[in-house]
Amino acid sequence: MARNSAIEWTEHTWNPVTGCTKISEGCKHCYAEAMTRRFWRQWGCEPPPEHFKVKLHPERLLEPLHWRKPSRIFVCSMSDLFHAKVPSDFIDQVWAVMGACPQHTFQVLTKRPNQMLGYINGQSSGRLVDAIFRLRDLGANPKQLATFHDAAWPLPNLWLGVTAENQARFDERWEYLRQTPAAVYFISNEPGLGPLILPADFLARGKRAQVIVGGETGPGARPMHPAWVRSLRDQCQAAGVPFFFKGWGDWAPEYPQGINLTNVEERFIDGQHYWRVGKKRAGCLLDGVEYHEYPGAHDA
Repeated sequence: MARNSAIEWTEHTWNPVTGCTKISEGCKHCYAEAMTRRFWRQWGCEPPPEHFKVKLHPERLLEPLHWRKPSRIFVCSMSDLFHAKVPSDFIDQVWAVMGACPQHTFQVLTKRPNQMLGYINGQSSGRLVDAIFRLRDLGANPKQLATFHDAAWPLPNLWLGVTAENQARFDERWEYLRQTPAAVYFISNEPGLGPLILPADFLARGKRAQVIVGGETGPGARPMHPAWVRSLRDQCQAAGVPFFFKGWGDWAPEYPQGINLTNVEERFIDGQHYWRVGKKRAGCLLDGVEYHEYPGAHDA
């Protein structure tokens, strides 16, 4: 499973857990499931149809300790760290590695913020010290792990986020995320499946927050209305919240110049015309501008 990532808002992925369970509308065309079905042999997963069951990979726990260049790292891009089938003592080890790598920024995204809040409320220094010893048993250098003991709380290099594909999912998930201590809070509106109004207590975080927006790709991809994207951009700009537009997905909402549309699928929904031209051709420009903004000192 590759370290370098093609995901626009991160630089590397780290997958000590793979596999998940679909729980909401945004999961319908899960890219992680499709990729695992294709590469299950290379990635050490079970063969289909069991390829996407939750699986722990302790052999991957130490990977970030060997990455010296400061990087943004998406944790469990092929799973959900807070799936009910991931044991707390395994999450402890993931947490200990993140605390021992202050040079990196870790991005943890979940659809299960209730599980995340419960885990963090149940954390204790004793449990995390035990996790460090387990990492040493896996071959971690004690000098690397020593930095964990000096880590501030919440971890200053840890961003916590939730996927919110529409207003209903945002409302239910933000209620838990807002109670969870984090250096940065982020919302991933991927795939964007409806309009989203952000509450004042999220927008008030300013540079300690981020909104990521992206359309859907792959078989069955659903178009994303440009009005939804513009609304989120405008809300973020008014509050000083970094806005990251990943792209339109497979469906372009504007006539794609220079493309032969003879065999291109078209749709007309709610007065908006769409052309299915693929992610690359649809691009990531919103009103002619690229928005790739990051929180606080981590701006890039």
